[in-house]
Amino acid sequence: MSASPHPGGTAPLRIAVVGVSSLIGAALVEELRARKVPSTELHALDEERNLGKAPSEELPVSDIAAFDFSRADLVFFCGRAALAERYAEAAAAHAWVIDGSATFRARADVPLVVADVNAGVLADFPARGLIALPGSASVALATALGPLARLAGLERVEVATYQSVSGSGRSAMDELAGETVAMLSGKKARGRAFGRQIAFNVIPQVDVLEANGATSEERRLWEETRRVLELPDLAVNATAVRVPVFFGHGLAVHARFERPLELSVATAVLQRASGICLMEAQTGEIPTPATLATAPDQVYVGRLRADLTRDRALNFWIVADNVRKCAAHNAVSVAQILVNRHR
Repeated sequence: MSASPHPGGTAPLRIAVVGVSSLIGAALVEELRARKVPSTELHALDEERNLGKAPSEELPVSDIAAFDFSRADLVFFCGRAALAERYAEAAAAHAWVIDGSATFRARADVPLVVADVNAGVLADFPARGLIALPGSASVALATALGPLARLAGLERVEVATYQSVSGSGRSAMDELAGETVAMLSGKKARGRAFGRQIAFNVIPQVDVLEANGATSEERRLWEETRRVLELPDLAVNATAVRVPVFFGHGLAVHARFERPLELSVATAVLQRASGICLMEAQTGEIPTPATLATAPDQVYVGRLRADLTRDRALNFWIVADNVRKCAAHNAVSVAQILVNRHR
């Protein structure tokens, strides 16, 4: 079956993955293969300096600067924001472009999509163009809050995120590993990736501080969650913390609703929700990054309970694999929604 110039019909796709040497880029290639997304061509693209960093021997990496995007129907941007800033809009003239960086998330003319939450915004999306994906913490939070907000409205959210070092890329993971070995050997930690030691430590600052005292990560979290849930006035109070974990973000959530919400009803709703695995207290299971890093296809919710200090409020804990579930899995899910709607 030959490829069509656009990803309509039943023809396989011509796919390009930009930033393929990044953690998310490598995970996205794995996700495409695991879900058997049909393609006639799969182009692995990156900057010239990363051409030797192929995710697999059978998939060589080409220089993005020399690539003609008219050769692609679907393009994923997984690397640095600078790549999306330079190439994404040109690619979108020929193909669907799904961008995982922060470059286009704030643009009103670019849909911001979590496949399990607001896929409806893609209903009338054309056969080419830009689509943005939220950050991993925002994906996890919106996935868990979405079904509860539809049921009882949502008045306010207090959230503390405990973010793994893989959110800062491969070099940050190497830093954690190196510091851990050094400190267990009686040596000092270098503290380069985060400006201070991360091994055996927690750092209550993810990304740069802004003038109002919040970090840019905290601002993105509330802006993206409001937009995905279509609740522009939702009060979201966030603190983002970096923790010495390789994969998997944790979120402690305190949510207050507009209408009464019984715990049993909330439990039933989350059990039926798309993309969520509710781990109930009766089983003794609690979601943690270490235990769920090899099962990255769900957003895991646990410790669900009533807030004993406020009416119409629930507390719960979220764990999700930030690289695979919240980034790669979401990106491929969005692509499949687009393809299915254009068949």
